[in-house]
Amino acid sequence: MAPRTRIERSFRGISERLAIRYLTNLEGERVDENTVAGDGWTATVSSEQVGVGPTLSLTEVTVVFDGDGERLESLVEEFAQKAMRAGG
Repeated sequence: MAPRTRIERSFRGISERLAIRYLTNLEGERVDENTVAGDGWTATVSSEQVGVGPTLSLTEVTVVFDGDGERLESLVEEFAQKAMRAGG
């Protein structure tokens, strides 16, 4: 069994709702309002408004992935590709 790993990544330009949809499309199942779980992993989604200049703010979505280290590497990469395409 591979060691448990925790990876935290933040993305701008996507919503919590979209992040959860991407995770369920990556073979996860929603277990509560902000958590999706798949085979050997869980991901918890949160968001906050962050300033990017004197008058502009964006939503920054943070996803905390926890699970099998080997599985997480590919999962985080697949998720990041989807999030970057959506967020620009």
